[in-house]
Amino acid sequence: MKWKPGLLAGLVLLMMCIAGTAGAQTPVFTVKGILMDSLTHESEPYATVRIVRKDNPSKPVKMAVTDHQGKFQEQLKQEGTYRVVITSIGKLTVTRDFTVGTGRKLADLGTLYTAEATEQLKGVEVVAQKPLVKAEIDKIAYSVEDDPDSKTNTTLEMLRKVPLVTVDGEDNIQVNGSSSFKVHVNGKPNTLMSNNPKEVLRSLPANTVKSIEVITDPGAKYDAEGIGGILNIITTAGRMQGYNVTVNARAGNQGVGGGAYGTVQVGKFTVTGNYSYSYNDPPASFSESGREDYTSDTYRHLTSSGKTDSYGNFQYGYLEGSYEVDTLNLITFSANWYGGLSKSNGSGFTRMQNKALDDVYTYTNYTHARNRYGYVGFNADYQRSMRKKGEYLTLSYKLNRSPDSGRSWNEYTDFTGDYPTDLFGPLVDRWYDNDAHTTEHTGQLDYVNPISKIHYVDGGVKYIHRDNRSVVDYQRKNTDTGVMEPDTDLSSDYLQRQQILALYTDYQLKLKKFGAKVGLRYEHTFTDVKYADTPERNFNKGFDDLVPSANLTYMLGQSKTLRATYNLRINRPGIWYLNPFRDVSNPASVRYGNPDLETEKSHNLGLTFSSFSAKFSLNASLNYAFRNNGISSYSFMSPTQEGVMETTYGNIVKNQNTRLSLWVNWNPGSKTRISVNMSGSYLDYQSDQLRASNNGFTGNVFANIQQTLPGDIRLSVNGGGGTPYISLQGKGSSYGYYSFGLSRSFLKEKRLTVSVNASNVFRKYRTGYNETITDTFRSWSNYRYVQQYYGMNISWRFGELKAQVKKTARSITNDDVKAGEGSSQGGGSSSGGN
Repeated sequence: MKWKPGLLAGLVLLMMCIAGTAGAQTPVFTVKGILMDSLTHESEPYATVRIVRKDNPSKPVKMAVTDHQGKFQEQLKQEGTYRVVITSIGKLTVTRDFTVGTGRKLADLGTLYTAEATEQLKGVEVVAQKPLVKAEIDKIAYSVEDDPDSKTNTTLEMLRKVPLVTVDGEDNIQVNGSSSFKVHVNGKPNTLMSNNPKEVLRSLPANTVKSIEVITDPGAKYDAEGIGGILNIITTAGRMQGYNVTVNARAGNQGVGGGAYGTVQVGKFTVTGNYSYSYNDPPASFSESGREDYTSDTYRHLTSSGKTDSYGNFQYGYLEGSYEVDTLNLITFSANWYGGLSKSNGSGFTRMQNKALDDVYTYTNYTHARNRYGYVGFNADYQRSMRKKGEYLTLSYKLNRSPDSGRSWNEYTDFTGDYPTDLFGPLVDRWYDNDAHTTEHTGQLDYVNPISKIHYVDGGVKYIHRDNRSVVDYQRKNTDTGVMEPDTDLSSDYLQRQQILALYTDYQLKLKKFGAKVGLRYEHTFTDVKYADTPERNFNKGFDDLVPSANLTYMLGQSKTLRATYNLRINRPGIWYLNPFRDVSNPASVRYGNPDLETEKSHNLGLTFSSFSAKFSLNASLNYAFRNNGISSYSFMSPTQEGVMETTYGNIVKNQNTRLSLWVNWNPGSKTRISVNMSGSYLDYQSDQLRASNNGFTGNVFANIQQTLPGDIRLSVNGGGGTPYISLQGKGSSYGYYSFGLSRSFLKEKRLTVSVNASNVFRKYRTGYNETITDTFRSWSNYRYVQQYYGMNISWRFGELKAQVKKTARSITNDDVKAGEGSSQGGGSSSGGN
């Protein structure tokens, strides 16, 4: 689909004209005031401000939070008599009535006083009201259901308000400055959301969400996999009949897509479903690479260049249901899947030269590849609630299967020079089919007991049976007959079976200003590896992991928190790290996995300061992490085949990372929001096995500006970049981006939303490089692909939602696997990687 810049400009102009007409006809009224303590006369920051019409006190028209000076100022669109209700943790609730109209556009309430909840003030009415943001020992929670915007926005739009979360112009999400996070729904992992959060959350109505939790320090109840954090979406639990459906469509210069979300309830049975489809067809990408082999005079210099055209589709869906047997017994289930098919056609030219720069051989190759990937999961839970509030027992079962198959056809033509057939074998057309998949069966039992208001314990047991399998059919063309024949040396049938038994317990203490949470997790892993074609290579082994965690929190003030953390995280290698299949499509550069990899362990210490208010919020973290057996890819010149570089994985890295990160959010006005994420790290890599080391500083910064224009048009401007990255054996290039978008909602209750967006409009291609330097070789690569984008999105919501799928409070979380490089799961990226 081809877009013209003139068409995009016309759409933007049309939206602004409509908005200008609407905005000019809407009067604006203002209410303001300041909240202070009646005894100390100190300002009360971070208090929740709720504004309702006096004749309809149950429906808020505005929600806000006082700033760090206790001040608030909000705008109203209709005249009339209103009531403001201000609530602060540990304080009495303050209410005040006021009227605005043609003769009084500003209602200045002056100074309002509150006191400790144990005191009674004249003229103060006590009303229950939850604050919008709440900081706990190991998480921060944002109350979506208490925000009036949740009635019309999507969940992705509400994420822009959540502390520690940023959403850029392309709807890419970061949690605490990192794009490496998991998404849970009601405490259990959701694979399709974790891999495609922006696709799913932009089609999820915010009125289906109760709150959003940001968990930056997962405790013992979560698998010990080293993730950066968890975004836990808590959905509401309704009992009334009804339905809600949202459909959306999008189109741009790199593809099209659409989807639908719906919920329906019949009696005690509730079902929610979602589906989305996208087709990507980006312009071609280009690459160049080279290598100098210091160990060989004959095969000294290798250079190649290529072009790749790729296209494909991606789709996902999920179905969730619940059946409430009675008030104490709840059964839930969920099924989710995603899948994609990517195809590519490439061409390249390769040249090998000796030390004197004379040609040794050259050839042209053509590659036709097809990769089909996906995920299918099913989850069932039974929860038994006890008579004591908050005490329950949960039994869960989970089935996951992740198929990932790839086919590639390589043709070689235009030979010149003396090709070394004695080393590489004959350079003939090749074809391979790699059928890889992972299957998991998981059972789990959890028990939770809130002993008292200050003491809380939980514990559980978990068993995982996981099979990682790869079957490779490799064929070469017979030069005499021209027929493709099996190559038994490169074909393989590999199975790795893991059985994991885990026990965990957590204890939490909550005092007035001090909180503590400690946990311990024990995991025993038994591994059995089998090779169908070469059974003499079969082996098995077992190992134990004891994983502690601790969080200490101290409240410095009403909205300020200091937190210290320690945890040990582990990473088990996934199928792409373990698969021993040798990819020899480039005969001078061979890649393969390492089935002997062991689990890596990372020790993490952190100190975090948080301060949240209506005007200004800040989260600063200092973290230190170290690993002594980190998994890393590495390359070396083959000791048996001259002129061949081999790349594989190993537990070879000792890594130290000291990181300072800063998240800042500033709201200078009710219609403006500015947020900045930045971080700087000092990395130190050591490898005794390779006798290699590397160290240096890296950093990045991301900024977002949101402005509501006249007529309720929202403008979003984003930008950011990072310094060159470093690795054990090399470094890469820096990067930068910028984007902007305009959106507006129409019709009653803002049911129709139209937006246009664009990124990197002044530069079509993104370029970059990678470089690896060792004692025996130096290699480099340059790449160039299209990152310029412009497109349009339309979303329409109809029906009235009055029911949500009920959830058990605990369920299964499998997040212990380190995904491999080159894995296409969760991808579908037009640039060939994430």
